[in-house]
Amino acid sequence: MEIKSLIRDIPDHPKKGVIFKDITTLLKDEAGFKFIIDTLSERYKSLPIDKVAAIESRGFTIGSALAYSLGKGLVILRKGGKLPGDCYSTQYELEYGFDKLEIHKDAVEKGEKVLLVDDILATGGTALGAIFLLEKLGAKVIEFCTVVSLSHLKGEKRLHENNQNHYTMCSY
Repeated sequence: MEIKSLIRDIPDHPKKGVIFKDITTLLKDEAGFKFIIDTLSERYKSLPIDKVAAIESRGFTIGSALAYSLGKGLVILRKGGKLPGDCYSTQYELEYGFDKLEIHKDAVEKGEKVLLVDDILATGGTALGAIFLLEKLGAKVIEFCTVVSLSHLKGEKRLHENNQNHYTMCSY
């Protein structure tokens, strides 16, 4: 299936000059959504994964369906101030500014192997922030997977420079 045909461009979002790749049109398509979950499940079903970690917000949709399909627990990483329990947090750089990411201090056990999931890889800032938090808890991130990678923003290069495996279903 060609999933690019189900992803729309939103110009000037969240700020002028940014072309936002909107995967909500892919998620609402039952065949498209099933395809991405089935494809990712097939890729990860035989790997030694203890948990799936998902980044707010569209990463939750993909990560929760994937965790269910793999029979694994789900760990969530949220924007600052959204989690109710004791958290670790980190600030990271986005394509268009800075943000803060948090994780509950008891989200994973030391030594657990985690698959990290998000919708889009842009500059790699969010991914590296999430990896930092998971590793702070003692987890080992097996791979970071996304539906889309924006190659011109060099997130894949930043992940590679930090010795982090990455898989994406399509690149722009």
